[in-house]
Amino acid sequence: MIDYISGTIADLSPTRVVVDNHGMGYGLEISLQTYESLQGNTQAKVYALTTINQRDATEVMYGFATKDERELFELITGISGIGAASARMILSSMSSEEFREAILSENVNKIKSVKGIGLKSAQRMILELKDKIVKGEGASVDVLIRPDNNADIEEATVALTTLGFSKPNVNKAIQSILKKNPGAKVEEIIRSALQML
Repeated sequence: MIDYISGTIADLSPTRVVVDNHGMGYGLEISLQTYESLQGNTQAKVYALTTINQRDATEVMYGFATKDERELFELITGISGIGAASARMILSSMSSEEFREAILSENVNKIKSVKGIGLKSAQRMILELKDKIVKGEGASVDVLIRPDNNADIEEATVALTTLGFSKPNVNKAIQSILKKNPGAKVEEIIRSALQML
């Protein structure tokens, strides 16, 4: 599985980016959110996700400017009846944060205002995603809290999930630690989290 592609932006449109990595051009489908993040850049790191269209077994690679957007995309496509095209439309119509707020506030009208999303789909999304979003799924810790020590946070998160703790529980523990001690280093974060988990 390709996690990300780093290289020169060879072509960029509101729905697609081509990233040149050592002479090989990777074409990725993108949302408007990612397009806005990549505009004006000549170099980029684009997080990737490959999906398979069940009807004709074709592979489509989607690109995201942030891990957060990719995780949210995966969360949305995990809902029965919501495909990759609908998830991309949602992330093009509103920011990740706006979508989370719409789910948490059960704003059916905001969600069904997205082209292709009807009342039943909007209600199903709220029902299936509300608890997951409250638990911190579909969001990287560095999005939930943005201190200066993002590298330490990422390293601590990887270490704790490698030890077998679930990502939502790790996210909650790290949030709690950073509220008390925003400048905590990786060792402190891991030590404190192990006492909480």
